[in-house]
Amino acid sequence: MGKRVVLATSTGCIDYGPERYKNLGIEIVRITVCYGGKEYLEGLDLNPKEFFEMEQKLKYPEEALPYSAMPSIEYIQKTYEKLIADGVEEVFVITLSSYLGGTLNELRLVSEEYKDRLKFHFVDTKTTCFCEGMIQIQCAELINKGVDSETILKELNWSIAHEQFIGICTDLKFLIYNGRLKGGKAFISKALNICPVMHFDKEGVIDSFATAIGAKAGAIKAIQEVKKIIGDRDPKDYYLWHNYAAEGSAQILKELEGKYGLVCNHEDVVGSPVTGCHTGPGLVSYGLFLKRRVDEPLE
Repeated sequence: MGKRVVLATSTGCIDYGPERYKNLGIEIVRITVCYGGKEYLEGLDLNPKEFFEMEQKLKYPEEALPYSAMPSIEYIQKTYEKLIADGVEEVFVITLSSYLGGTLNELRLVSEEYKDRLKFHFVDTKTTCFCEGMIQIQCAELINKGVDSETILKELNWSIAHEQFIGICTDLKFLIYNGRLKGGKAFISKALNICPVMHFDKEGVIDSFATAIGAKAGAIKAIQEVKKIIGDRDPKDYYLWHNYAAEGSAQILKELEGKYGLVCNHEDVVGSPVTGCHTGPGLVSYGLFLKRRVDEPLE
């Protein structure tokens, strides 16, 4: 079996996660964030804490919206060429939801130049932030265990189908100015202090599956939904954590968890600035990664 590696988009937040995940040999494709007249490579020269603080301080976000840009073709070419130079023969390209941008398609397009030298597996996680990162980590761990590629892809598909990103957005300005909340719906939501309870659907589209009046009511709905999905599953069979944007934004969830009997068992991880360009500093969510039990069929 030739050398295999994971090539992950930076939106998976592995750079910001626990140190134990940083020695798995995961290669990162970095997406560009643009704001203040400058360009930054996510996870390399952009501090997420400083980025979300900047968003909070924007008096008129509609006049200075940060935005993201896909990696250039030249950058991707250099990335693939480096993998070849390092002796890689097979690469699992694992990205954020294709509905959030064209990075997956661009990586796939450029790969055509290299398909005689690299074997590619493209995986759309249909999510972002550390939920995406967990899929990337799982793949790297399975590679390191020597699991065959066909089984790895089946395991990843099972995890993607069962993973959950469930949260609330306490500040709708960025969703409105980016066009993700439009027209009358945007006006009514802002006027009535409506808090959308959001998730990624099975196609990888981020959308609200419920609404509440006020952030606290929204947080309760998010907690109840997570509790329902976990059911009687043993904590050893899942990871649960907070994805957060602005510092302290997860506190609204933490203050309610004791009352509803919900306990996180994994470290919190700051969100992706690329995602933050679209959602702003008010997004906070649960990441729920289910570990497949022996009684749960792979297919």
